[in-house]
Amino acid sequence: MNVSEVMAQYLRAAGIDVMFGYPGDPSVELLEGCRNIGVDFILGRREGTAGLMAQAYGMLTGKPGVALSTLGPGATNLVNAVANAYLDRTPMIAISGQIDTKRLPTFTHQVVDQHSLFTPVSKWATSIAPHTAGHIMRKAHRTAMAPRQGPVHITTPADYVGAEATDDEIHLPPTNGVGHGIVVYGEEGADPVAMINKANRPVILYGISAMQGNAGAEITALAERIGAALVSSPMAKGTVGETHPLFAGVLDMACNAQMWDLVRSADLVIAAGFDGVELIKPWDVSAPVLHIDTVPNTDQIYASPLEMVGSISHILAALADEVKSAEGFTEGDIRRHRDALMAAYEAGRVSGILNPSDVIRIAKVDAPTDTIVTADVGSHKLLVGQGWTTHNPRSCLNSNGLSSMGFSLPAAMVAKYLYPDRNVICFTGDGGLAMVQSELRLAASLGLGLKVVVFCDNSLNRIELKQMARQYPSTGTVIEDTDIVKMAESMSCNGVMVENEQALADALATPMTNTPLVIGARIDPKQYWTQF
Repeated sequence: MNVSEVMAQYLRAAGIDVMFGYPGDPSVELLEGCRNIGVDFILGRREGTAGLMAQAYGMLTGKPGVALSTLGPGATNLVNAVANAYLDRTPMIAISGQIDTKRLPTFTHQVVDQHSLFTPVSKWATSIAPHTAGHIMRKAHRTAMAPRQGPVHITTPADYVGAEATDDEIHLPPTNGVGHGIVVYGEEGADPVAMINKANRPVILYGISAMQGNAGAEITALAERIGAALVSSPMAKGTVGETHPLFAGVLDMACNAQMWDLVRSADLVIAAGFDGVELIKPWDVSAPVLHIDTVPNTDQIYASPLEMVGSISHILAALADEVKSAEGFTEGDIRRHRDALMAAYEAGRVSGILNPSDVIRIAKVDAPTDTIVTADVGSHKLLVGQGWTTHNPRSCLNSNGLSSMGFSLPAAMVAKYLYPDRNVICFTGDGGLAMVQSELRLAASLGLGLKVVVFCDNSLNRIELKQMARQYPSTGTVIEDTDIVKMAESMSCNGVMVENEQALADALATPMTNTPLVIGARIDPKQYWTQF
């Protein structure tokens, strides 16, 4: 096999059946190698959005998404998506072409130092060669999947991609998480069971690693035993079904003051796979934190007198077996908290117009419980994060580490590509859509019948709100009005503009087809000011 065939064979053996990208001359051999063994290639309209598609593949499947670019501007355009996966803790294998090794030391046309470019935003950046092909793919795969999960970047020189591989062995390393061993860090005599037994108002704050480790059942069991309020990070939504009577809400989304008040009222916070990369507000909780994760508490976002490192699900299961039963937060306590939270969520709503919170509420009405939603970056993401009821893991996707705008549409496209029979709703703002709207043509050509709901307020609202808070005029935050219907039709999609609740409900009730539907929801942003 040549080097490209080894790479393609490795990806196929790892269960990866599609890659996303924008090819160039150094990509030709890899594309052919993938075609010959049934690894599909999806051509994004630019490298950045193709990379976000690869990230969404990793989020949805738990396997590394593969992103491909050419050299020079292809590689530089891919950086944002790799950085996004890095801070969103998502496995990815990013591949960029390069000129041949003979010219690399002296040639300058379209040449950038890819190792220096990608090292700060990936877990590992390297180059492949005929005598290292199998080893590099194995290490890249294992590194991407190891805690904390993230992207790796591989440079493929033009004179190597078609060269015969002398290292062509394909061995898949174990990638199914950590074993049952538990390492405890803390002062001598520190006892996690005693910490929990002492608590009267415990909170379990769970995050990305808990979701990736499928720890929802164990989180629920421990919460029910000790009466813990359940608080999710935004990217962990659905790890525990959000109709559970102990589910209190999502941290640092809409109504974050109410959520922080609840966490500050705790006398113990059990941080289960919670990653400080998602925090927007500084940590100011006085209660002790029991850190449970696949990695030690090296971030020190919060201090923790006791750390338990290993399989999150096994640690939680062991604790649930040993701690005593306690009342803690009652279901009535959580119900009253939730009522106040939802009242705050609807605060500022004005009758007779389409409010931002109306869009989420109406979209939820008839949505099947296995609906996949994606949210872009902006004020609407905060509403989706708090207001969308998520029943299953990996079914509410957002970028909350780097928080890159333009994420929602490519993520929703991949969701519909992987799960064509599931209802997929993309929530995005007019600013976020403007960055990636050309991908709608790809969605149409792939027959992806997703629904794209656009919050149309002609503004970069998050920034405008900050200007308003300082009594500054809106400057540099206006998004010119776009004819959503004509834009959608020009991309071979269906489009409709709605300005009231009934029209939005009717549009969302449109039967599923193989044609994307773009719904422009003309909202009044006044409610954002009250909420945020």
